[in-house]
Amino acid sequence: MQTGSTLHDDRTGVSALGGLGAQARGAPGLLPEIWMQDGAKRVEQALARLLCAEHDGETELMAAMRYATLHGGKRTRALLCLAAGALADTPAHMLDDVGAAIEMMHACTLVHDDLPAMDDDVLRRDLPTVHVKFGEATAILVGDALQAHAFLTLASLDAPGDNRIALVRELAQAVSAEGAAGGQAMDLSLVGKHVELDRIVAMHRMKSGALVRASVRMGALCAIAEDAAHAALYCALDRYTACFGLALQVVDDILDATADTATLGKTPGKDAAAQKPTCASIMGLQAARHFALDLLRDAGEAIAPLGPRAERLAQMLQRANAYLFKHAPCA
Repeated sequence: MQTGSTLHDDRTGVSALGGLGAQARGAPGLLPEIWMQDGAKRVEQALARLLCAEHDGETELMAAMRYATLHGGKRTRALLCLAAGALADTPAHMLDDVGAAIEMMHACTLVHDDLPAMDDDVLRRDLPTVHVKFGEATAILVGDALQAHAFLTLASLDAPGDNRIALVRELAQAVSAEGAAGGQAMDLSLVGKHVELDRIVAMHRMKSGALVRASVRMGALCAIAEDAAHAALYCALDRYTACFGLALQVVDDILDATADTATLGKTPGKDAAAQKPTCASIMGLQAARHFALDLLRDAGEAIAPLGPRAERLAQMLQRANAYLFKHAPCA
């Protein structure tokens, strides 16, 4: 079994990078650990700038917003945005702000997801959740304000109006009733029920997958219009995110059942305790693990036709694969 950074299906030996050749995976100057660390740092700096502590006034609202966004996280969605932006050499400063807007929206969904009326969790990223530290009312306002600031950030970009409209529309769609909000509602409705796997998959594609899809599409939309001339590109990106977004959630399901608090940064075993059906509980842990590997491989095959310019998207798959091997190895 390979446990390094190469994306590999340990059962079939098929490269999960699909048809991406060695040149695409190893072009000079694109070492994944370098651009990912640099990109995450730049997005963190953009968040600190956009969520300015001087705006706090007499309340704790901005402090709580910064607490929700600036204290850790893998920045997977922002990095996906940056990776997709590399398809068209989008200016870094624009991608940084778009990535920050995506992270604000992601933090909004996490803050609301942790509330007592939702998943009722007390830990997030190894820290007390926002409602535990600042109170439930402030946590609700934090989510609302982060969503508004995400859209304000996109509306204020130094970019043509059509690009800004496309970005705002994409992010709004991701958290709408057809995206994260609808997925959360479906998640709550399935508690304690015996359901088929396809319903769990549909819920995951909405609750978490929609924002993953938006992150990649927004990176491209910064510079590439979604029109007939670029239909093949967006089709490939959508196939990539459909597989990758679901794989990330399946891995999360596996780790919730197997990992400890130090690994997760949040309370383990929450799904089982809440009687929430997951891919792991329906399929079993090993089948779910193989399912995640298959999805990562399929994501790689989806972007293979894009060639070397999709290298960074391929490296995001490598990162996810390495994380799975490290934290949920074969039994």
